[in-house]
Formats: sequence, C-alpha cells, structure tokens
Amino acid sequence: MADFAAMADDYLRTRRALGYKLVEQGRLLGQFVEFLAVEQAERVTIDLAVRWARLPVDTNPVWWNERLCIVRGFTRYLSAFDPATEVPPTGLMPPGRRRITPYLFTEADLDALLEAAGQLTAGLRADTYQTLIGLLSVSGMRVGETAGLDRADIDWDHALLTIRNTKFGKSRQIPLHPTTMTALEGYARRRDVLLAARAKPTGPSFFVSSTGTRLIPGRVGANIGSLIREVGLWNTGTSWPPRAHDLRHSFAVRTLLGWYRAGLDVNRRLPLLSTYLGHVEPANTYWYLHAAPELMALAAQRRDQNQETRP
Repeated sequence: MADFAAMADDYLRTRRALGYKLVEQGRLLGQFVEFLAVEQAERVTIDLAVRWARLPVDTNPVWWNERLCIVRGFTRYLSAFDPATEVPPTGLMPPGRRRITPYLFTEADLDALLEAAGQLTAGLRADTYQTLIGLLSVSGMRVGETAGLDRADIDWDHALLTIRNTKFGKSRQIPLHPTTMTALEGYARRRDVLLAARAKPTGPSFFVSSTGTRLIPGRVGANIGSLIREVGLWNTGTSWPPRAHDLRHSFAVRTLLGWYRAGLDVNRRLPLLSTYLGHVEPANTYWYLHAAPELMALAAQRRDQNQETRP
C-alpha cells in the first residue's frame, strides 16, 4: 500500500516552504489520508476523492467543493510520482466561495472615516484610530499588521517600516512618504505624553489602546466597521458591505490607476506591488486589475494602443 501519509507530509512541507501556512488544509488532508487507509486504497481515484469530499452528507455542498479542492492539489502533487493517480477535474461540485468584490474608498469616504474616528471617546483612542486608519489607507497594510507593529519596527532615519511575521510567515520592509512619517511621529509623541500622564506602562506596541496595551486585530476591524456604518457607507448597493480590509484593496487599486495614468508599464511594475503588499503569489495582485471598472478600461485602452503600434 502506498505511503500516503508520508506523501502528504512532503506535499505540505513543500507548500509551506513557499509561505503557505495550510493549517486547516493540513488537518483535512490528514483526514483524507485516514480515509484512504480505511479504504485500503493503492492509489487515489476520482471516486475515492468525491466520496470523501461529500462527508458529512448533510452539510452545505459548498463545503464539499472546499474539501475536493484540497484533494485536487494533493493529487496533482501525487501524480508526479504515480501517474496512475487520478486528479479530480473542476466542476464536479457546486462552486465554492467567490472572492468578495472590494469596496473602493474615495477621498471623501476616508475624510469622513477620519472625522468619525476623531469623535471616539477617550483622547488616545481617537488619536490611535485616526492614525491607524490613515496608515492603512496609504500603505496597504493588513489590519493585523498594523496591530502587530512595534515601536522598533519604524526606522525614522530612513522612512522605512518593517512588517514582521506576516500572514505567510515572512517579513518585509515598506518605504513611507515623509507626510506619513510626520503623522506617525506626531502620534508617537502624543501617545507617550498621554500614557505618562496616566502612569500607564509602556510596552513595545506602536499602536496602543487607552490602557496602553496592544490592539487586538479582530476588535480593530470591528471598530472600523462601526465607523463605516456611522458615516453611512454600510448600504452601498454592493454585494458585501465595506470592510476595514477594503482600505488595503483601495490602496492597491489607487496605485495601479496612478501607474496607468502616468503611462508606466504596469505589467512590469506589478511584481513590485506584489512584494510591497506581501503577496506570495503574483496572481493575487493581478486580481486587482479586475477590481475596478476604470482599471479594466485603462488596461483595455493600453492593450489596444500596444496592438496599434505593432508592425
């Protein structure tokens, strides 16, 4: 009998070396390997994959598709070692979750959010959220990355910010505009004055709560969501209401729009944006080209121009 457990370990180790954490996928793949052992399978077949994916039988079919996708990735890996492995084709199950179309914040939206944040109770809380929202909008950082930011992560001399232990376990540095550095420096100064006046302990965290403790990413997202509702952006007519994470999407789209309008070669610059955002796969960055109608129009226009200049 094939040693599917060892092959699964090798597969997960290979994917994780590329930056994927695969916590849930690893757990489910282990269950699939146990299923193969019970079935005394010599090789993976489409029938075995589908029967396992449909467990439990009384759950949402979308979940079946998620499970089958995990098996599909594993069988593609297996097929390189055992050509008899059958890779389940797409379309066998109902489609999985579709990627949420992001809400793109306008300058007026951001101004309204910052004004609402300034009305939060307790001076430090208002200051913290105004500065944090501003940083999210101009840096494209994830909410969890801002909450995890330490004082030592900001290089004041070189206007660099180090983001450590990101979503995919890697660190990166991003340059910041002088005006952003000025805003961060002002916050740091006011933060330290307020904490000292209240005799609160100072820790390594850059952004802190009113009690001086590190912010919790989930609460930050929820609090920004409350501000979004407060300024009337909750009912936007989109399939999903705006989220804090959409500040990151908005930054990416604004960057791409700026490149197109400046006549720059966007395809050559996309890997730079991918690195800046901390994407493991460039495909995640290319997705932004479809996130805004204006971007799609500019991309089509650039394509047509390139075709016209060809001999």
